[in-house]
Amino acid sequence: MNTIIERFEKIKFNIKSLNPSKSINIIAVSKTFSLEHIQPLIDHGHEHFGENKVQEAITKWSEIKKENKNIKLHMIGKLQSNKAKDAIKLFDYIHSLDNQKLADTLAKHQNNLNKRLKYFIQVNIGNEIQKSGIPAGELDAFYSYCVNEINLKIIGLMVIPPVDQEVNKYFKSLNTLNRSLALENLSMGMSADYLEAIKNGSTFVRVGSSIFGSRS
Repeated sequence: MNTIIERFEKIKFNIKSLNPSKSINIIAVSKTFSLEHIQPLIDHGHEHFGENKVQEAITKWSEIKKENKNIKLHMIGKLQSNKAKDAIKLFDYIHSLDNQKLADTLAKHQNNLNKRLKYFIQVNIGNEIQKSGIPAGELDAFYSYCVNEINLKIIGLMVIPPVDQEVNKYFKSLNTLNRSLALENLSMGMSADYLEAIKNGSTFVRVGSSIFGSRS
């Protein structure tokens, strides 16, 4: 069996062992990996893939998505407003909705292209100056604006916890915020901490190197 498939199946097994009853979506983070490297997982029937650059995703996924309608593509990186139109055309989920200008631009292009994506609001839970995201104190107003004023389909919150810190408290905080908005999905957890994230309510985990190997 292909090594990538073995790793993927092991992650699936770990998740099932931890939470047999709940449906957890594994986003295979394929950024920087060639299509040739990713192909075994596509052939295996996996559907959720994550990219962090719009241009790379267009080059890699445009044809494959036409051939395979089941594939769901997730934008997990910082999205600039000038790339919003291209992102709407290709992606199915955006995990990094992090400011009003971007929200307005996405809403406009969505309407023009007649396509509705699913969005996660990125929350800057650690109040890190260098990191994108809506501060927790501004989340209610931003969520209300996105849903009620510009009709974006917000399905949950997303977080990238501060590096080298205990992740559980950040995951717990995000879960609490998510529940306060009565949202059903949470995007949190990566290769190193996806099991902790699931224990704290995550429904989408973003796993790359544990599936595809280390990036060169």
